[in-house]
Amino acid sequence: MGSPKKGARAGRAGAVPYLFLAPAMALFALFMALPIGYTIYLSLRRTKVSGLGLGKGARTEVFAGLANYAAAAGDGELWAGWLRVLAYGALVLVLMLGLALVFALMLDAAHVRLARLTRISIFLPYAVPGVAATLMWGFLYLPSLSPFGEHPFLSTDLVTFSMANVAVWGGTGFNMLVLYTNLRAVPREYYEAARIDGASELGIALRIKIPILVPSIILTTVFSVIATVQVFTEPTTLRPLTNTISSTWSPLMKVYRDAFVTGDLYSAAATSMVIAGISLVLSFGFLRVVKNHAFGEG
Repeated sequence: MGSPKKGARAGRAGAVPYLFLAPAMALFALFMALPIGYTIYLSLRRTKVSGLGLGKGARTEVFAGLANYAAAAGDGELWAGWLRVLAYGALVLVLMLGLALVFALMLDAAHVRLARLTRISIFLPYAVPGVAATLMWGFLYLPSLSPFGEHPFLSTDLVTFSMANVAVWGGTGFNMLVLYTNLRAVPREYYEAARIDGASELGIALRIKIPILVPSIILTTVFSVIATVQVFTEPTTLRPLTNTISSTWSPLMKVYRDAFVTGDLYSAAATSMVIAGISLVLSFGFLRVVKNHAFGEG
């Protein structure tokens, strides 16, 4: 039998990992789990108005069940916002990730000049705050200020493309850096062997580099999908500059309007949970489809 002292030491050693995890777990509970729990609570409540709704006690909070979720599911404005976000996301994902891949491959080529300067130049827009970047582009879009001539960049037909341009300009550098960092971790001997066998730089990129980058491409795609679903900064910042962007242009804008303009926190909470659920379905659904390429799973 082991001595009590050895058992006590083993117990203390087993508790050490939990002590290191405790600060992170406390922060997660305080700033993630608690707000999510409170949002779920609000989504199941509603305001009951008695009489004319005047005086103390005329408005009370009561249990609503799934009524707020049913209202969100049948809200035409919400689903119209989703259609706009899907069109916006299709543009952003294809252009941003495509450019990020091309830039990463170019910077990792055997002979490239001014690689460090080019890398910094491509990444630099990501360091610009989203509101500042959107305002800058917004003023460039205005016909009275634009150096591009009197083109209706913020018209109904072009406003989605204009917002997608802001997101691509700001996000390409970050995704490029993720892909480029993974390429730099690949042993150079692989490429040298391919060159000895007569492979061109294009052949090396297509047959060696891109297959190696598939897990990183999938990871950046998942993060980009989540960011696209939550688009809020670009349409909200551009809205004062044009009348083509409604207060419910995106799902998150509708949540903001319901919560802080109309004052319906309960409906906003239910809508936000619906958005979170759709984000999870899209992200995990995408991972489910491509996990064989990403992680070698069937």
